Amino acid sequence: MNEVALALLRSAKTLARGRVWLLLLWPAVAALLLWIGLAVCLLDWLIGTLVEQPPLSWLAAWGAIWLAKMAAAIGGWLLILAAAFVTAMLLAAIFVMPQLLALVAASDYPELAQLGRDSVAGAAWNGVSGVLLFSLGWLLTLPLCLVPGLALLLPIFWMAWLTRRTFAYDALAAHASDDEWRLLRRRHSLPMLLLGITLALLTHVPLLGLLTPTLAALAYIHLGLEALRHLRQGAVVTIVGIPTIGKELK
Repeated sequence: MNEVALALLRSAKTLARGRVWLLLLWPAVAALLLWIGLAVCLLDWLIGTLVEQPPLSWLAAWGAIWLAKMAAAIGGWLLILAAAFVTAMLLAAIFVMPQLLALVAASDYPELAQLGRDSVAGAAWNGVSGVLLFSLGWLLTLPLCLVPGLALLLPIFWMAWLTRRTFAYDALAAHASDDEWRLLRRRHSLPMLLLGITLALLTHVPLLGLLTPTLAALAYIHLGLEALRHLRQGAVVTIVGIPTIGKELK
C-alpha cells in the first residue's frame, strides 16, 4: 500500500508541470466528444437490442417489460461510458504514455538505463489485446448486473483489470529487460492491482473519470520505475557479495 500511495503522491507532484496537463486532457476530451455523438445515435438501438437478449428477454416474456427496459437502459449507459473510458485509455496508452514516460524518466529516474524494447507497435498490441479481453469479459458478465450490488462492483473490477494490464506493462517496456519485468510482475502484483482498483474508483467521479487513463499512465510510470530502481539497487548489492536478487535475475 505504501508503494501505491507513493506513486499517487509523485503523480500529484508531476501534475504541477504545465505540459503534463495538455497530455492529461486531450484523450479525455476526444473520447467524450466521440461517444456523446455516438450515444445520441445508438442509445435507443442499444437498449432495444439488450431487451431482446436473455435474460432481459425472459423478464419481458414474464410481463416485466418495464424492468427489462430499465435494466437495458442502465446496461446501455454503462456500455457507452465503458467505451468512452476504453477509447481514452487506448489514446493514452499509444500516444500519451511514451511522452509521459520520457518526461518522468528524464526528470525523476535519470539513472535507469533503458534495457527493454520501446515499441509503438508493442504498446498498441498490448492495449488492443487488453481491450478485446476486457470487452469479452464485460459482455459475458453483463447479465450479472441484475444481481444486487454487482452493477457497482463489476465495472470497478473490469476497469481495474484493464488499467493494470495496459499501463503496468507499458510503464516498464522501455526500461526493464524481460527477466526484470517477470520478476517485478511477480513481486509487485498486489500493488499493481491495488493501484488499478484505486484508479477504477476514480472513474465514477463525474468528469474526472475520463481523465483517469492518463492519470493511470502517470501513476504506473512512477510505481514501475521506482520498483525497477529498487530492484537494480538490490542487484548491485548482490554483486558486492549478498546473493539475494541477483540469483533471480539469472
